[in-house]
Amino acid sequence: MQFADRLDNVETSAIRELFKLLGKPGIISFAGGFPDSAMFDVDGIREAVNTALTEEAGGALQYGATEGYNPLREQLARFMTDKGASDVAPENLIVTTGSQQALDLLGKALISPGDKVFVEGPTFLATIQCFRLYGAELVSAPIDGEGVKVDELEALIAEHRPKFIYLIPTFGNPSGATLNLERRKKVLELAVKYQTLVIEDDPYGDLYFGAAPPPSLLNLSASVPGSRELLVHCGSLSKVLSPGLRVGWMIAPAELLAKATMCKQFSDAHTSTFAQATAAQYLKAGRMPATLAKVRAVYAERAQAMGQALRRELGDAIEFTQPQGGLFIWARLTGAGGKVGDGNVLAKRAIEKGVAFVPGAPFFCANPDHATLRLSFATADVAKIEEGVARLAQAL
Repeated sequence: MQFADRLDNVETSAIRELFKLLGKPGIISFAGGFPDSAMFDVDGIREAVNTALTEEAGGALQYGATEGYNPLREQLARFMTDKGASDVAPENLIVTTGSQQALDLLGKALISPGDKVFVEGPTFLATIQCFRLYGAELVSAPIDGEGVKVDELEALIAEHRPKFIYLIPTFGNPSGATLNLERRKKVLELAVKYQTLVIEDDPYGDLYFGAAPPPSLLNLSASVPGSRELLVHCGSLSKVLSPGLRVGWMIAPAELLAKATMCKQFSDAHTSTFAQATAAQYLKAGRMPATLAKVRAVYAERAQAMGQALRRELGDAIEFTQPQGGLFIWARLTGAGGKVGDGNVLAKRAIEKGVAFVPGAPFFCANPDHATLRLSFATADVAKIEEGVARLAQAL
């Protein structure tokens, strides 16, 4: 078959390929980027389903508007307002089939072949694949433990004049890094100074341990004149409620929302109205705060356990910053004491010892750091985390 030229620029997900190796009995996986299914509020979701089918069966089971099921748009606008975003109305957002569809719609609506697009180094693997599929020339913006380095970001903007900048400012995937308040304001100021669109992807911002993170770029945009018109905010219920619902949303300037809606019409007509009605009833019932409190406590305990185990079992052969939220620990092998210093090599040896993680190299759009790796603490309990890290030390 003769396939589209655009497929020459992408390859299958390294993570999805890794999953093919996880069928070995007894393996402990730190590889997935998904929440623990034991954390799902099954009773609350069941109640929301029943209410949707009782009170609004026609709307829940029928075709719907591409922009989204209006009761859900209203609930999401309220959800965002409660988190500190000002002036978010239902018409300011569209519902997407997971926040990943929002990225695809942005690629379709914004990227022409050869356009320069900035992403963090490292960043969400699917973003790299998606934007490359539409012909983007990706430029890596360096980060540290406090997010993107804004001085270097400005130099890159001045040099390349990107079509847009894609950031995960809060508990990034894979880095776990959180952009500090000063840098957040600077990003918005740079957007205005250079008239450059910024995309804020925020699927993890509600999963904080202890103190809440700095306000989102969306929340801060009210204090930086002109920045709201240059900002897209993508959200999701996947990490806090259920990935299976596939409910995400995108808040963007009206002109861009209209183009994204048109592109969505070509893709799936609309996100499942049944899923949207369920999510709307769940949010309306007011169960989300209790759900978030529960998952924050569980993930905080697991993150702490993994950090302690890594320091105890691997010592100076690994370095990392303890995450304050999200689902991941991003680490770097030092090679100390003659131990393995390559994440890809360690990943293969780890599978043989019965533990899995994702090597870090695929998360870079350029100049990959092969010593890095991503470990998820979300789906294993404390006992499994400690056993898995002990196996990792054996592989090292």
